[in-house]
Amino acid sequence: MLIHFQTPAYATITMFGDVAVTLIKLMGHSGTVPGAILAADVPQALTRLQTAVAEHPDLPLDPDGSATTHQTDGHDSQHVSLAHRALPLIEMLKAAAADGENVLWDT
Repeated sequence: MLIHFQTPAYATITMFGDVAVTLIKLMGHSGTVPGAILAADVPQALTRLQTAVAEHPDLPLDPDGSATTHQTDGHDSQHVSLAHRALPLIEMLKAAAADGENVLWDT
């Protein structure tokens, strides 16, 4: 499943469903899809997401839902960190906050 984040203040962002739900929950939302954050609540959601990233920037956040790296031939497999996965959404939230816009997501 893919989830699309939208706001008039920024380009649409598409993420893998489980990654997106994790980020939605880190913003303080229930994780339901579809969902939205009202413009008045966007700054708080941004702060929550930035705080989570600051606390665990290297946490693996891969589409398979695992939070651990897997061993393959004695080497750690590569993963995409929370900091990298959250960056586009953080930028979207900043733009939405600056323009006073809602942020919506749907499949």
